[in-house]
Amino acid sequence: MDQIRIGKFIAACRKEKGMTQVALAEKLGITDRAISKWETGKSMPDYGIMPQLCEELNINVNELISGERIMAEEYNKHAEKALLEMTKTIEGKDKHLLHLEFVIGYISSVSFLILIFTAAYIEMPVIVRAFLIIIGFVIFVFAMQSCIKIEQVAGYYECPECQNRYIPTSYLNVFLAPHIGRTRYMKCPNCGKRHWQKKVLSKEENQ
Repeated sequence: MDQIRIGKFIAACRKEKGMTQVALAEKLGITDRAISKWETGKSMPDYGIMPQLCEELNINVNELISGERIMAEEYNKHAEKALLEMTKTIEGKDKHLLHLEFVIGYISSVSFLILIFTAAYIEMPVIVRAFLIIIGFVIFVFAMQSCIKIEQVAGYYECPECQNRYIPTSYLNVFLAPHIGRTRYMKCPNCGKRHWQKKVLSKEENQ
């Protein structure tokens, strides 16, 4: 998606409606700074706020993503293009999150081991030793919780039985599931069977 083009389109539509950035921000329940970032192409509206933004600007989501008004006869073509671009954007963000999960897991594991070995093999007061061990465990537990949360929401798990791809609704189900890397033994919400389910980025197999 061309954020600069979309930002200019948002600004043009806002001005057509005779609204200031402050007025639009008040209607959306956000800050005018966020509106400014959209219009300068520094960021994009969150998907959750897009419908309300489009309603206020009297446009549709397809036009917002395309950054231009769309004639009726061209609507389907633009809709397909916008859907593909949104899918690529989501997959790119999921890929980045899963990479971040690996980085967090690696750094926290190394930090944990360093602190534990330091406490175990270097002479120091007992209170300092206990402090290092506690800090090590806190870092490790917090990082693992963050990693599992990222894995839960980024991408999809694929059931080998029915090929259903889904995002688990419960953090606890992912946390308690036995796993090998990002492949977890869980119950598929579609067929109800338990299998080793691998992590994939795309919602559809042909994407």
